[in-house]
Amino acid sequence: MKVYSAILIFLILLCASLAQAERLAITATEANIRSGPGTGYDILWKVEKYHPIFVLEKSKGWYHFRDFEGDKGWVHNSLAGKIETIITKATTSNIRSGAGTNYKISFKVEKGIPFKVLNRKDQWIHIQHADGDKGWIHASLVW
Repeated sequence: MKVYSAILIFLILLCASLAQAERLAITATEANIRSGPGTGYDILWKVEKYHPIFVLEKSKGWYHFRDFEGDKGWVHNSLAGKIETIITKATTSNIRSGAGTNYKISFKVEKGIPFKVLNRKDQWIHIQHADGDKGWIHASLVW
């Protein structure tokens, strides 16, 4: 019986920690990703607007996060917000004029291009890039 109680407590704590995690997106045109929570830390890389992040912890106005490739970094909380976004995970993705493969390809993008989600229809997502380009992408091609 003690084993079941220990497992139950573990599951409750696990669910509580997962409930605190949140998915956000970069809201600034560009954001520096740093090695620690402050401007004194090295810039590891830069990301563009709508880049989705999964927050792991918060510290003194900074978010420690994981991205779609599993990379971790820190970004100031003023540069991220609650926006529904996706990022392409396929080597090349077709962005179509409508929600289906019978629609023409409007443009193609490489892996790692972020978009704001405008709408969803079945397994298709209507998206908009920060430069204004819009189209539809299949959900299997994004994170």
